[in-house]
Amino acid sequence: MLQQTGAGFGSLALASMLLKDSAHAALPNQGTGGVVKVLHHPPKATRIVQLFMGGAASHLDLWDYKPALEKHHGEESDFGEKVEAFQNGLGPWMKSPFKFSAYGESRKMISEAVSPLGDCVDDMAFVHNLIGKTGVHSQATYLQATGFQDPGFPGMGSWISYGLGTLNDNLPTFVVLPDHRGFASNGPKNWGAAFLPTHTQGTAIFPQRENPIEDLLPRADFVTKDSDRDGLALLNRLNRDYEQQREGDGRLEARIRSYELAAKMQLSAPEALDLSKEPEHILKMYGLDRIGQKHPAEINIPEEIEYFGRKCLITRRLVERGVRFVQIWSGNDNSFPRRNWDSHEDIVRDHQPLAYGMAVGTAALIKDLKQRGLLKDTIILWTTEFGRMPSSQGSKGRDHNPYVFTNWLCGGGIKGGTTYGPSDQWGYKPLDRENPTQVYDIHATILHLLGIDHKRLTVRHNGVDRRLTDVHGHVIKDVVA
Repeated sequence: MLQQTGAGFGSLALASMLLKDSAHAALPNQGTGGVVKVLHHPPKATRIVQLFMGGAASHLDLWDYKPALEKHHGEESDFGEKVEAFQNGLGPWMKSPFKFSAYGESRKMISEAVSPLGDCVDDMAFVHNLIGKTGVHSQATYLQATGFQDPGFPGMGSWISYGLGTLNDNLPTFVVLPDHRGFASNGPKNWGAAFLPTHTQGTAIFPQRENPIEDLLPRADFVTKDSDRDGLALLNRLNRDYEQQREGDGRLEARIRSYELAAKMQLSAPEALDLSKEPEHILKMYGLDRIGQKHPAEINIPEEIEYFGRKCLITRRLVERGVRFVQIWSGNDNSFPRRNWDSHEDIVRDHQPLAYGMAVGTAALIKDLKQRGLLKDTIILWTTEFGRMPSSQGSKGRDHNPYVFTNWLCGGGIKGGTTYGPSDQWGYKPLDRENPTQVYDIHATILHLLGIDHKRLTVRHNGVDRRLTDVHGHVIKDVVA
């Protein structure tokens, strides 16, 4: 009508608006098998790497510098209110045993325990006012991993796998690299599918073991490649016949898909996990230039560098081969001597090796993804179940602090060099107690960067429309580029 009436500029404006609307209305999901066929808005990222520090890493000794603790170190801790401690961690104020220094153009203060990440702070966005709901490891871990503090809910990776599907045909959509010493609290339930289709659950890989993926390859001498292939073919035929008699059984379809994927993984997974062809300078960057050396029984930095660095390098190889979500764990559950971040007794003894090993591998991963052009659409999320108290436990440890802790994000669509949501002068609670950040906000932001409105990715379960963010969550716009 505008064109026919000669309103040239009006028709141009209309054409521009229609073009923009059609572009936003037709954003097909580039993956296969996901329920979100058309993205809700333009995505900034396609993949996720989540780094989870099991046992509760101390924000005060890694990322959240507190001059007040240095000034008042050793003085009686006065919180100005009644404090519920998990154990007996209300001793005097305790400064960090690690020196903090400013890094990058953003002059972000981080501790010497994570100094290898100093080169990367201008790519990272720190969220210092995150709060939890409980100081109990299992519930707090569930909350950060699944969005709920009770069992029975899908992990974040399962939700993303369900929504967006896979970017490759030969490897799982969601891969988990646990700590080599064992699982963190809740174990595989942190990455289970719960009420989502079974194929969305995380596939655990232990790269340091002789057999990294359980039951992937036949171990018996009498099994040949041909007999293994023929057995899988027969199993698939029987399953398909059974499926035709019982249409709509999602469990059977998921089982069939898992067998089909396993057959493909027998070829693709060993190649993805093989580091022998990586150049020496890459191995050195990840701290893998002395693989196989013997380590002492006590927790130590070289061992942590090797084990975490290996997982980070394998993560890069998985990401570039189309794995959509990789979850790396550091720390196992309730071990003693400590092999986790639960430093009730001695922050230096536990945190220094774990933190430095994590930082070497993580810095290498960020730099490696960046130099390959993969960081721009890969989100890295660093988290833990809660923080630790600014007061001391014993003389050298810290008790649980669910009242405030730190997450940081990096990569696809994240505004680097950002510090958001300060904690108070002690690092005890958010400075603005009325407006804290919660895990729902972190999850909502990640889904937003993937092109998903977190309120629209739902599954009806037991009469409730469930979603990753429960009934909460908002996008943290200040950390989005």
